[in-house]
Amino acid sequence: MQQVCWVGIGCKRGTSRQLIDWAIEQAFRENQLFQSAIAGIATIDTKASEVGLVELCHLRNLPLKTFSAQILRSVCVPNPATITDHKVGTPSVAEAAAILAATQASLLTAPPFTSTEALGVTLLVPKQIFQLQGQPGAVTLAVAQASNITSITKIN
Repeated sequence: MQQVCWVGIGCKRGTSRQLIDWAIEQAFRENQLFQSAIAGIATIDTKASEVGLVELCHLRNLPLKTFSAQILRSVCVPNPATITDHKVGTPSVAEAAAILAATQASLLTAPPFTSTEALGVTLLVPKQIFQLQGQPGAVTLAVAQASNITSITKIN
C-alpha cells in the first residue's frame, strides 16, 4: 500500500497517545480509509514536542511534519475556527497541516495559497474533533491526499 495520506492533528496539551491513536482509528474507519496509507502526521510547530504525538509517530514509525502558524494561516481551509486563531495564531491546524504536508515540498515556496485545488490536494476527511470520556485532552484531525495520486486509500 502506497503511503499517500497525511493526517493533520491539533490537540490540547497533554493529550495522550492513546486518544490520538483512537481518533485516527475512528476517522479512518468512518471514512473507509486504510491506515496503512498514512505517510505521516502534520501539526503546528508548537506541538513538535507534544508527548502523545511524539510517542504515536515513534510507535507507528511515521514522520512528524510541523509548520509555523504563519505558514498554516496562508492555507484556505473549509472549516476555519476563530478560537484556534486566537489561541495559536492560525484559524486552522489540522486541515491546514494535512493540506500542506500532502503537497510537494517545493510548493511551500509558492506564493500564498488560496485554495486546496491550487495545491493539487484533496481533503479526504475535513476536520473532526474527538474526545473520550475519562481521557484528558481532545484531538482535532483531518486527512489530505495529493490529488494527482490515484485514490487507493479507500476500502472497497
